[in-house]
Amino acid sequence: MSAAPTSSVGPVGTRARGAAAVEVTAVGRVFGGRSREVVALQDVDLTVAAGELVSLIGPSGCGKSTLLRLVADLDEPTSGSVRVFGRSAREARLARDYGIAFQQAGLLPWRTVRANVELPLALAGTGRAGRRERADELLALVGLSDFADHHPDQLSGGMQQRVAIARALADSPSLLLMDEPFGALDEMTREHLQAQLLRIRAETRAAVVFVTHSIPEAVFLSDRVVVMSPRPGRIRDVVEVAIDRSGAAAGPDDVGDDLRTDAAFVAAVAEVRDALRRDGTRRAADAP
Repeated sequence: MSAAPTSSVGPVGTRARGAAAVEVTAVGRVFGGRSREVVALQDVDLTVAAGELVSLIGPSGCGKSTLLRLVADLDEPTSGSVRVFGRSAREARLARDYGIAFQQAGLLPWRTVRANVELPLALAGTGRAGRRERADELLALVGLSDFADHHPDQLSGGMQQRVAIARALADSPSLLLMDEPFGALDEMTREHLQAQLLRIRAETRAAVVFVTHSIPEAVFLSDRVVVMSPRPGRIRDVVEVAIDRSGAAAGPDDVGDDLRTDAAFVAAVAEVRDALRRDGTRRAADAP
């Protein structure tokens, strides 16, 4: 496992001041035509503060990823509105206010690790020297400086995900959108990257919206866990998580192990699990 990074990439830009990172208001998303409509989301209201980490959790098909795609302007709501730092999702995308990471790293195999991290900067017209400096800062942040000249097929799955996170941070976004980025990894690697993400968040102060199926992962990472209902996806509960992550963000991985056995962590996991079970009980009670 890599040591905690020593370099600093500094806080995110000032674009986030005075505005919530994400404001979702009365959002609905319907797929298909009139004869065969699928209501993926219905009447969703959610605000994520600047610098806050919020996880979305719920059963498969509840619209977690759909909601994330609406925030990222990869899809458009059928009703309602989505604003990112006070402007439309489209404007925020064009302004590169957010970075995004998916379950698959999606690295270009013919580019080196450094060149993959540089890609968003190259597309934005950043000069070669500036791209290299920024990429090297970010690779130090995720503990991969020694692999800058390697290609993706020379890295483990966990290392590839760290490169993908570094690439998502290339433009110094004020918001990081993450759709199950650790879902395909083994448990030890997953827990290691969770601790890495806490360090990255402490370093950059970016807001994070994180989609996951894992209750412990959501609690370990989040200020709030948003519990979504089965389709049509609605927000059924929001669990506040009041645990001290300062040691996990700054220390070795075994500090995170201590946090996962803390009474407050265990209580929060139980609360999220109960919220999901209550939703399942309601659904059964509503069935004909």
